[in-house]
Amino acid sequence: MLRFSLFLRSLLFTVLMAILTVIWSFACILFAPFPYARRYYLTARWNVIVVWMAKVICGIRYEVKGMENFPDAPAVVLSKHQSAWETIFLLQMTPRPLVFVFKKSLTYIPFFGWGIALLRMIPIDRSKGRDAFAQVVEQGRKRLADGQWIIMFPEGTRIPVGQTGKYKNGGTRLAVETNTLVVPIAHNAGECWPKNSFIKKPGLITVSIGKPIYPENLDSSELMVKVENWIESEMRVISPHVYSRQK
Repeated sequence: MLRFSLFLRSLLFTVLMAILTVIWSFACILFAPFPYARRYYLTARWNVIVVWMAKVICGIRYEVKGMENFPDAPAVVLSKHQSAWETIFLLQMTPRPLVFVFKKSLTYIPFFGWGIALLRMIPIDRSKGRDAFAQVVEQGRKRLADGQWIIMFPEGTRIPVGQTGKYKNGGTRLAVETNTLVVPIAHNAGECWPKNSFIKKPGLITVSIGKPIYPENLDSSELMVKVENWIESEMRVISPHVYSRQK
């Protein structure tokens, strides 16, 4: 019965989110003429509503630790990646507008792609290799100068709970080249909203924000080691029950 209840709640959530996405995509077109700060705020209400629905319907609660570690300065945010939940939550939670670096193909998704196409994100074609990263640096520098923050997921893809992906240094390369501090984030969203799982599980997601790491006198690899060490150490604080089973 519990499994069936979770299925029904997850089904209701998915249907309502799909309906909301269609409605909001058309609303985003209406927001297009507004100044960017207003357009960003209104677009991000979709994120607020989805996080709220996940809480009310699926029982996915959250707590945030370390908000005081967010700097009043340009930053590159590097986050653990376990779920779709954090990509939705972080955009509406951070004190400055976020710029996601993502696959250009996502902008072609009906309805959802329309919304993100109207924001100042950085879509890239990964097949272009070095040229793609040069685009990230060029656009990232402009976005940081405009007061926005860049967010990237160094593991590149969603990693199952309790596992560690290969940390890639694209985010720290950007931080070094633009002399921008890095803010690491750890969380356990995959415990409630697992990768490629229709079923959403009730529980508490902890989002932990680390102290800024300055790139001075570090190359991108050295900086990434610091980021990875903090995130993976913090994961064992957030989810000790997961990592204790691996011993």
